[in-house]
Amino acid sequence: MIDLSWITPSHYRMLALLFGFAIAHSGLAALRPWGESKIGARLYRVLFAFVSIPFATILIIYFFNHRYDGLQLWQIQGIPFVKPLVWVLSLISFIFLYPATFNLLEIAAIQKPEVHLFETGIIRISRHPQMVGQVIWCVAHTLWLGTTFTLVTSFGLIAHHLFAVWHGDRRLTQKYGDSFLQVKARTSIIPFAAIFQGKQVFKWQEFLRPAYLGVLGFVLLFWWGHPWLMVATSRVNW
Repeated sequence: MIDLSWITPSHYRMLALLFGFAIAHSGLAALRPWGESKIGARLYRVLFAFVSIPFATILIIYFFNHRYDGLQLWQIQGIPFVKPLVWVLSLISFIFLYPATFNLLEIAAIQKPEVHLFETGIIRISRHPQMVGQVIWCVAHTLWLGTTFTLVTSFGLIAHHLFAVWHGDRRLTQKYGDSFLQVKARTSIIPFAAIFQGKQVFKWQEFLRPAYLGVLGFVLLFWWGHPWLMVATSRVNW
C-alpha cells in the first residue's frame, strides 16, 4: 500500500490559496475596463492593490512557514556552488519581474494607470517577462529546498503565470487589435526566441537605466534581511 502520510494539509491549503489568488488577480485584471468605467482608473488601481497585496502577503508568509513540509525529495544545500547559484538565479528572476514596476507613479495611482505596449528592453527577450521571472524563481527555490511542498507551490505559481500569458495576450488583443498582433508577431514568449529568429535585435543600451540599480539593491537588501524575514514570518501562526 502506498504511504501518502507525507502529504500534509498545507499542500492542499497552498493550492487553494494560489487558486484564490489567481481568481482575484486575473479576475480583477479582466474586469479592469468595466471597473475603470465605473470608478475611474486610479481608484480601480487602489482596489486592485487592496485585494492583491494582502493576498500575496498571506501566500508569502504561508510559504515561508511551511516550505519544509512534506517529503524531502533531495538535499543539496551543502554543495558549495548551490547557494551562489540560487542567489544568481533569484537576481535574474527579479530582472525579469521588474518591468512591472517601471511606471511607479502609475503603480501608486499618482498618475493615471495605463495599459502600455512595450517592445523595448526586456520585452525584446520575452513578451511575458513576469512569467519567465516566476519560472526562474520557482526553479531556484525548488532546487534549494527540495520538498514536495515547494514543488506543489512552484507548480501552482507556474500554472497561474502560464494562464496569465494567454489571458494577457487576449486582453491586449481586445484593447489594441492589430497593433498588438503586430507586436506579438515581432516578439516571443520563450526567452530570446524572437532574437534568434531575427525578429528582434538585442540592445544592451536599453538596460542602462538607473532603475536597474534598484533591482540589484533590492536583491542585496533581501539577502541581508533574509534571516530576519524567516524569523518574523515564523512568529505568524499560519
